[in-house]
Amino acid sequence: MPILTLGTDKKNNLPPENLLKGKRHLTPHEIYILIQNRNISSDSDWQNIYVSEEEGEFSPYQIVQSEFNGWVILGNLKDATLKFHDLELKTGVYNSVLQNVVVGNDCVINNVSYLCNYHIGERVMLFNIQEMSCTCHSKFGEGILKEGEPEKNRIWIGVGNENGNRSVLAFTDMIPADAYLWSRYREDKKLMQRFVELTEFTNDKKNNTFGIVDDDTVIKNCTLIKDVKVGKHAYIKGAFKLKNISVLSSEDEQSQIGEGVELVNGIMGYGSRVFYQSIAIRFVIGRNCQLKYGARLLNSVLGDNSVVSCCELLNNLIFPFHEQHHNSSFLIASTLMGQSNIASAATIGSNHNSRSPDGEMIAGRGFWPGLCSDFKYDSKFGSFVLVAKGSYQNELNINYPFSLVAKSEGDCAVHIIPGYWFLYNMFAIVRNKYKFSARDKRHVKVQSIETDPFAPDTMQEICSALERLIELTARYLQLSDEQCRKMTQDKTGSEKLSAFRERAASCTNQDELYQTAKDYLHQCPSAKFLLSDDRCQKKYGALIYKPAQGYKEYRRILKYFIAQSLMKWAEKNNKESLTCEDLIQIEKLHLYTKWINAGGQIIPEEKIMELFEKIKACKINNWSEVHDFYKECESSYTDFKARYALYLIEMLYSRNLKDFTPELFADFTKDVAYVSMNMLESSISSREKDYTDFFRSVTFRNSDEKEAVLGNILDNSFLISLREATDLFDSSLHKLFKTLKEKL
Repeated sequence: MPILTLGTDKKNNLPPENLLKGKRHLTPHEIYILIQNRNISSDSDWQNIYVSEEEGEFSPYQIVQSEFNGWVILGNLKDATLKFHDLELKTGVYNSVLQNVVVGNDCVINNVSYLCNYHIGERVMLFNIQEMSCTCHSKFGEGILKEGEPEKNRIWIGVGNENGNRSVLAFTDMIPADAYLWSRYREDKKLMQRFVELTEFTNDKKNNTFGIVDDDTVIKNCTLIKDVKVGKHAYIKGAFKLKNISVLSSEDEQSQIGEGVELVNGIMGYGSRVFYQSIAIRFVIGRNCQLKYGARLLNSVLGDNSVVSCCELLNNLIFPFHEQHHNSSFLIASTLMGQSNIASAATIGSNHNSRSPDGEMIAGRGFWPGLCSDFKYDSKFGSFVLVAKGSYQNELNINYPFSLVAKSEGDCAVHIIPGYWFLYNMFAIVRNKYKFSARDKRHVKVQSIETDPFAPDTMQEICSALERLIELTARYLQLSDEQCRKMTQDKTGSEKLSAFRERAASCTNQDELYQTAKDYLHQCPSAKFLLSDDRCQKKYGALIYKPAQGYKEYRRILKYFIAQSLMKWAEKNNKESLTCEDLIQIEKLHLYTKWINAGGQIIPEEKIMELFEKIKACKINNWSEVHDFYKECESSYTDFKARYALYLIEMLYSRNLKDFTPELFADFTKDVAYVSMNMLESSISSREKDYTDFFRSVTFRNSDEKEAVLGNILDNSFLISLREATDLFDSSLHKLFKTLKEKL
């Protein structure tokens, strides 16, 4: 209900003294001109308006038919125009109502029906705005409290789970790593409280907040803008409702908001764009993101370089490089760890599968569910898992990275091909290695994002998958004759299989059985058999196809990662070839074997625990210092990987590095060179199908038309770059191990 206050002559409402430097009151002549131009003031003496004291820098003729309430401080105002795209307007104040406002130099305020409690920068254009106001206790989307406010007023973002027990508080500099660490380690109550304190660190709690529109920003044709902070060079047009948000923007990373947009309680990152009736409520949007075509983002954190359109996301934590289009919907209560792509009509997270809304899903980097996919919660997926189209009726736990998961037509078990990408779609995985780094348009990189599919997090998963394949192969070798026949697809290797089955039957302990299974996979890399994994799907388990082939590819990729990591270490230390002394030097580095994908950056788990201890001990007291810790980890990342590489090579060859022979290094180099060349040849072969397949030609009149539309494979820029990169890698590889192959 509106409150009526009698009287309009308010002379006691004075602006802060610090805002009056270089300002003066109006002269009688200036007041006369303002009155003649149909302007009115709440102060009958017009003493509530302050203008530049510099001679010739204020023209009262530039103020027409406007109302000034409270106090108003105007910057330099002279006869000039501002132009942005096709919009060109005279500087000044026209047909507007201003109350407790500071306006910078050379601004346009035209047809702003109500502008209250705002500081406007220089060269700002405000045109056709119904209401633009700011309360004294605004938080601009941050999860802080002002003086006198109860805890219930705090705005939480319920990421990862609909029950709110993974909620985080937004702050201006939040990145997915912060939200991930906050949302996952909930059992540590002291850490959770310290995260709140880190968020409140710079908050003075005073109820003296004013809205901000920074320099060179344009806002036009908007309905409601309340409690909003807008950075430099932003462009806002046709927004329906912006409330309690920060729009981060700079000259190098210009943010935009378009028609019909509603943004409430959140932070919009630098260089991001939100268009076409999109809605975001309780959110953090990272740098260089797009939200468009009616997308709905609720209770979610969206990582840098992501694009979301035509879909709905609720209660999600999404790492950088996420793509989601084409009316996929209900991506609910998920933590997606980056480089993901949600296909059309996917309905991930239909929540009605338990007695309460507390189900959730977590997926590693490169998660790619097929068309119309849906899953039952709780489910978990390894990195770079491709899920074929289907409705998956039971909970899934897919711990095979780079695999294909498909729903069976004939039985209830899901079917999995480990290492599918390496076996059948190398072009896609190699392209991922390059495309994401090319799409990183952040001008300021607050955190380093790992875009290489071959990194410690995925290698860690490969190691686990190898162990699981050996364990399941041991079970296979111990099956009864009838069961073994059912699980064996190719009988050509029956003699070897029989020999290994006899050896398995004679094993007296688990170590012997483990070694037998491992030897079988090594000696029979082409064997075709099935494995049954009861951990992959609730109730019905999974059938593992091509386990021997997947096992072989996994080991090759580990070797490629080892060589690549050592190569990076050598480059960092200005070395062309590794020596025994170099290996000894690397071995002295601290070994980390457990890794965490923290918002896209791969960090050793021990370092994360170290960070937590520093936070709890008050040695780190704000989020800026947390981000400095991430950068510190990144500065040592090359060393971390090199030491991990030596650990992996010893694991692969089951011997200490000091026992390696030149022959072993030669064998290792040969395998890595094979992987490098296979990446190139498989990529070319995969891409060639688009040009040579008969059905890819049926829509064209002739080959000339086809080439005009599809181009020529010889001109494919990615393949050209890949060939050059492969030649360089192979040359560096030869030099890197030359000394070690000659003499250890």
